[in-house]
Amino acid sequence: MNCYLSTSAATHDEVATLDFETVNIFLASSNSGKLREYSELANGSALTIALLPNFTELPPFEECAATFAENAAGKALHYSRFAHEIVLADDSGLVVPALSGAPGVHSARYAGPNGTARDCVQKLLGQMEGKQGTERRARFVCVIAVARQGSILAVVSDFVEGILANEARGAEGFGYDPIFCFPDGSRTFAEISPVEKNRYSHRGKAFRKLAEFLNSLASPLGSATSNSTV
Repeated sequence: MNCYLSTSAATHDEVATLDFETVNIFLASSNSGKLREYSELANGSALTIALLPNFTELPPFEECAATFAENAAGKALHYSRFAHEIVLADDSGLVVPALSGAPGVHSARYAGPNGTARDCVQKLLGQMEGKQGTERRARFVCVIAVARQGSILAVVSDFVEGILANEARGAEGFGYDPIFCFPDGSRTFAEISPVEKNRYSHRGKAFRKLAEFLNSLASPLGSATSNSTV
């Protein structure tokens, strides 16, 4: 599958016809950690999140774009063609200025196509050896895109600043969480509870923007004149 980014976007009228009490959203991922975070973030809203059925059996989307936004939007558009519900896709990663922005969009594959999250962390720690102070600054970036049947509904983004620890610490979270610290260096994202992480994380901040947008479209079933369903 070639990497692409369609310019297709939902018109104002198409978005306005989303008539629902609950918005069912499929997550274009097989990452159970992401699903858990998104499900917790959606608690108390009109949004329900589930993994896209048969995700691993669908034609894959190659995340080969140069930016998080292009990858997220392209992935959402691609997988939205295999579902009637809204499809959510994100691209997120760790940006380290001292490494010219790496791992960046390659965060998940930083240790190679068969590398594990632990392998990626160890590779990064090796590259950060000898770096001190401001050289260890980093930020987590998240871009979320939602699409429905080939049309983009929204793209949102946010980030969180921190510094990199000298070694992995903590048992919570996933990915680079064990080495990403709050700016004061006190705790890594793997040393805090899921609730606290969702309050501060790049994904939590971006998702709250998305939830605000989608919840603003919610209306009691039947109150709108359109018969369009989500």
